[in-house]
Amino acid sequence: MADMSSDGREMQADELGSIPGLPGEAAFTVMSTSPSALPVLIAVPHAGRAYPPSLTDRMRHPRSAALRLEDRYADLLGEAVAKATGAALLVARAPRAMIDLNRASDDVDWDMFEPRRGERAAPKIGPRARSGLGLIPRRIHGLGEIWKRRHAHGDLTQRIAMIHTPYHDRLARELGDLRGRWGAALLVDLHSMPPLGLRGPHPPSEFVIGDRFGTSCHGTLVASAFGYFAQNRRPAAHNRPYAGGYVLDRHAGVDDGIHALQLEVDRSSYLDGDLTEPGPGFNAMVVLLSGLVTTLAAQVADLGRSVQDHGWADAAE
Repeated sequence: MADMSSDGREMQADELGSIPGLPGEAAFTVMSTSPSALPVLIAVPHAGRAYPPSLTDRMRHPRSAALRLEDRYADLLGEAVAKATGAALLVARAPRAMIDLNRASDDVDWDMFEPRRGERAAPKIGPRARSGLGLIPRRIHGLGEIWKRRHAHGDLTQRIAMIHTPYHDRLARELGDLRGRWGAALLVDLHSMPPLGLRGPHPPSEFVIGDRFGTSCHGTLVASAFGYFAQNRRPAAHNRPYAGGYVLDRHAGVDDGIHALQLEVDRSSYLDGDLTEPGPGFNAMVVLLSGLVTTLAAQVADLGRSVQDHGWADAAE
């Protein structure tokens, strides 16, 4: 498949991985130009909507749970921004209910699975899994348990092999390719959040920028992002209540020239009043996020040139 970015480059799309229960359905898609137009990769891990019947049949409240778990239509935002800017794009099609790509492969609530024959004790439950939102989500606040019955261990093994592992392998490869071309790369891990509501005298934040408390991204990029939102009079918060998760922990490497931000967008800013379909603010959000990506890309390129210049100087010595 091919599409065109705003600068006229042809964007090639790959479909990779596969979804158990949906033969021939890709677990995720990748869109990029060659050579890359920007040192930026947008990733959308939680907006997948390819639900196999074998999955929804197990769910107590399929539609309600799906809507609560999904970053509803964040993939459409990512696609529109990538086309407008030329940024590379990695979008999960497998739903979060099947496997959460922002969790480690061992962050599992083992009580969700049928006991293995001869197993004396279940493995230790992962940190996020304790809250009900581990690698395989178990329960949602206000909705309760997601599943009618326990899962088989083979389901987990299959989902990791067919979705989780190839997704993260490709994410690492795309970031490595960008760094190789530009000297530095930026991952924007794009998510959406429910409206935060008032928490004091100031308007609620429309965006939350997460950088794992200063560890996943160069400070100048974070400052530039906040400056951009302030210039556009759009309130943004830093790491509260979302600091980023496994994706940033695994893929960010500031000392190696790979920077990563998690960006949460208030769903009411781009969806309709029911938060189920694109709304009147969708196009404006695409324009706003495209400006952010373009602004950050220029700074990432500058960081990359500095690294390359420093490296050449060392080599000459």
